[in-house]
Amino acid sequence: MDRREALGWLSAGGLGLLSPAARAAQETSTAATRGLPPLKITDIKTILTAPNRIRLVIVKVMTSEPGLYGIGCATFTQRARVVQTALDQYLKPFLIGRDVDQIEDIWQSSYVSSYWRNGPVLFNAMSGVDMALWDIKGKRASMPLYQLLGGKCRFGAALYAHVNGRSIKEVEDNARAAMAKGYRHVRVQIAIPGLSTYGTQVADANQPARHEMSSPTEPKEIWEPGPYLRTVPRLFEHLRTTLGEEVEMLHDVHERITPAQAVSLCKELERYHPFFIEDPLPPEEKDHFHLIRQHSTVPIAMGELFNSQQEYLPLIAGRLIDFIRIHISQIGGLSPARKVAALCEFFGVKTAWHGPGDASPVAHAAQLALELASPNFGIHEGYVFPAVTRDVFPGTPEVKNGYLYAHEAPGLGIDIDEKLAAKYPVCDDPPFDFRWGMTRRRDGTVIRP
Repeated sequence: MDRREALGWLSAGGLGLLSPAARAAQETSTAATRGLPPLKITDIKTILTAPNRIRLVIVKVMTSEPGLYGIGCATFTQRARVVQTALDQYLKPFLIGRDVDQIEDIWQSSYVSSYWRNGPVLFNAMSGVDMALWDIKGKRASMPLYQLLGGKCRFGAALYAHVNGRSIKEVEDNARAAMAKGYRHVRVQIAIPGLSTYGTQVADANQPARHEMSSPTEPKEIWEPGPYLRTVPRLFEHLRTTLGEEVEMLHDVHERITPAQAVSLCKELERYHPFFIEDPLPPEEKDHFHLIRQHSTVPIAMGELFNSQQEYLPLIAGRLIDFIRIHISQIGGLSPARKVAALCEFFGVKTAWHGPGDASPVAHAAQLALELASPNFGIHEGYVFPAVTRDVFPGTPEVKNGYLYAHEAPGLGIDIDEKLAAKYPVCDDPPFDFRWGMTRRRDGTVIRP
């Protein structure tokens, strides 16, 4: 057995017979034979910035090769400081000195480094490191990351535009404006007068400021399902009549109705052929998706609040959803996301990763790399970052004619200008958007989300 054969035997199963010193020497020798020097993690930086007044958490992993680093997204907008603590105080000392090529082992060991796991704080922290390591991997290979994930299945990722309005006519006008820009998919949301309706982003003088508290005895942000359930079918009927059959329409319920109401709404919308209806029920009631499947053929999208495989696996394996909407930093980064994408392929589920403004441009770049290489890609949530955010993140993927395009630079193809990022510090007054958890029914009952 010559030296090369011996190394092959050792890497296949003989490593357990070696002393730590011999194992380290073998790893160094194996790295040398493949032409890449072994690299270690020398530092992990957590960068908080809010160029668009959205708290973004970015991770920068430094290596023992001067100038070589990777970046990842660990954004959890409502708990940005907590994620920063998890990174700086726990993951960083745990990972300093680790081999940057051992992405899977780093993920698995980080996962069990906290006995109580599966939470969004730990997973967002892990996600930032994981994306950064994949970024480094692509840079070391001098390839865009999508090449390492299998190569392109498509030239770009189709986007859906966020469309809303105070009236049905205003929604129609805004949808036409999006279609004129090349979008073939639009998510349509409509404001309900006097109610705090999700997804409208329409200023209402009757609604309180974001820092004002709501109480059971004096609810300020009020929402009731009845007017909403009567309005949405009328919206779809009008848009399908006026916009025609070519545009694909989506809608986000955002979990605010009961299982029976969700079944009824999906049955009513079926005749208008929606591309998908998102989050008709909360994760806590995922067993009720059987009811929707029994009564409606409307495609269902779900998953942005999921953390662990115990939550999304039953819906995928049971063929109860059609699009997986996981927020990839919420589940730990690209490493688990690529496994979810592969799993979904075998069950006929398409990917529609969660991608609003509180997923940073880095997260969108990571999602895009996976989408370009996934045969079961469905749709990319369209968010056009303002110029100031694109300046902070040079290499932000380009939006053109309703598609998102990747840059051909190695790795994720995106960077962060730390000096510019520092000009947009995270504001802690208030510590987060108090509207989350403040919306209530007229009788004071809190609703989710």
